[in-house]
Amino acid sequence: MTRTQENFSSLYAAARACIECAHPNEKLKLSSHCVNLWQQGELSLYDDQLPLPISEPGRPNKPVLVLPRNLARRKPGTEAGRAALIHAIAHIEFNAINLAWDAVYRFRGMPENYYSDWVKVAGEEALHFQLLSERLIGMGYSYGDFEAHDGLWEMAQDTAHDVLVRMALVPRVLEARGLDVTPGMMERLKSAGDQASVAILEVILRDEIGHVEIGSRWFHYCCEQRKVEPLITFRNLLQQYMKGFVKGPFHYPARMQAGFNDAEMQVLEQMSKNQ
Repeated sequence: MTRTQENFSSLYAAARACIECAHPNEKLKLSSHCVNLWQQGELSLYDDQLPLPISEPGRPNKPVLVLPRNLARRKPGTEAGRAALIHAIAHIEFNAINLAWDAVYRFRGMPENYYSDWVKVAGEEALHFQLLSERLIGMGYSYGDFEAHDGLWEMAQDTAHDVLVRMALVPRVLEARGLDVTPGMMERLKSAGDQASVAILEVILRDEIGHVEIGSRWFHYCCEQRKVEPLITFRNLLQQYMKGFVKGPFHYPARMQAGFNDAEMQVLEQMSKNQ
C-alpha cells in the first residue's frame, strides 16, 4: 500500500507523513493527497499522540548541504548559472513544504482556520517545487545537482517550541526575504532571455505574499490571545533570534500586502542598518 492509499488517523498524522517522506516526487503526491483529504473533510483535528520533537525531515541524499558561505556564486548570465539559481529556489520551496506541514503538525489547539491556511500553503509550496523541478529538467539538470544549505529547517528547529515565535520568524523574516529579492531575480532572468523561469517566479511571488500574510495574521492572533503588544514582541524576537540584524533593502509594496505595517518597516529598516 502506498502512502496515498493510507487512511490517516488525523490531519496531524497526515502532516507527519508528508514531512517524513524523503523522495521529492512522492512528497509531492502525498502532499496533494493530504491537501485533498483535508479539504474534503476526511481528516480530524483529534489526535492523542503528542508531536514528536523536531528532527531532520525526509529528504533525498542530494543536494549535498553546505554552509551558506560555501555555496558557489550564481551568475544568471550563463545557462549553468541560471540553473543553479533555479535550483537554489527549488531547494527553498522543498524546505517550505516541510515547514508548512510542520506548522500543521507541531502546534495543537489552534483554530481550524489556522490548519486550513497552512494546509493550503503546503499545497502551494509543493506546486512551486514541481514547477521549478520541471524547469530544471528542461534546462538539462535536476534537483540535487547543486549544493544547497539548510537555513530554513534550522529556523524550524529553533522555533519548534512556540507557534507565536514560529509565525514571527519563519513567514515574517525568512520567507518575507523572498518578497524582497524575487523581483530582482526576475529582472536578471528577463535580461538573460529566460522568460520561462520568470513566469514561474511570478507565480511564486504572488503566492508567497499570501503565505507571509498568513504568518502575519496568525502572529497577530497569538499576540492578541496572550495580550502582548505585536510590535514590541516582533522587535524583541528579532533581537533574540536574529541578533538584531535583518537584511535589506525591502520590497515595500509586497511586504505591506503581506501584513507588515509602517512601524514594523521602521524597525526592519533600523535593524538593516546595523549590519
